[in-house]
Amino acid sequence: MNFDQRLERAIERGQRARTAENRERLERAMTEDEFKNLHSKARLELSEHIEGCLRKLPDAFPGFDFETLVGADGWGARITRDDIAPAGGKGLTRLYSRLEMVIRPYSSGHIVELIARGTIRNKEVLGREHYQLLAQLDLETFSELIDQWVLEYAEKFSARA
Repeated sequence: MNFDQRLERAIERGQRARTAENRERLERAMTEDEFKNLHSKARLELSEHIEGCLRKLPDAFPGFDFETLVGADGWGARITRDDIAPAGGKGLTRLYSRLEMVIRPYSSGHIVELIARGTIRNKEVLGREHYQLLAQLDLETFSELIDQWVLEYAEKFSARA
């Protein structure tokens, strides 16, 4: 086989490799779209569950304000409350309580991430994170964690209020 024939074969192999690479890139893009759709569905269901749980706390503990969260940090809800208490002869002090739970936005890591932060009377009492790969997503586990963390916060708030 002479040089010209080997050159033609090398060019053909390169073209086949480029075609295969383009095909793989297209398959990855379709998979990426599927991941985004799956994340969106999970985010919607979980953020609704968060809202449902947090809306019940102001009924149990009057004074909390409910707020739906939608933004760059994620989707979910927050309850907040400001109290005023004597500050040991120094006048009054402001005591801040809140519980915030969000589902983080989609990322290239292909995960669903839940973050919860809770403060009672200016002290952080709850800081939790949980994530699952989208390919192994179990929404029931997330819903149970949301319930558990909200109940944990309610118990701690009632013990300190």
